[in-house]
Amino acid sequence: MRLDKFLKVSRIIKRRTLAKEACDRQQVKVNGRVAKAGADVQPEDVVEISFGQRRLKIKIITVRETVPAKQAADLYVILEDLHMGND
Repeated sequence: MRLDKFLKVSRIIKRRTLAKEACDRQQVKVNGRVAKAGADVQPEDVVEISFGQRRLKIKIITVRETVPAKQAADLYVILEDLHMGND
């Protein structure tokens, strides 16, 4: 599955266009490498996303074309969720 579609289906990023823009800005890595929106992702891949002051690192558990909102979080496990603000 395409990276941008996975980010949308998993509800990590609300819209596919926003996921593509994040990839275009090099804010998304797959297995440690900057990834394009069309990069293929599969179970066991590790995805890192930088959202301004926040960095989220997840491991993909399963890939599905569609999933109900309540089950979206079942597609991945959070490895790291860092907030890098001025605390």
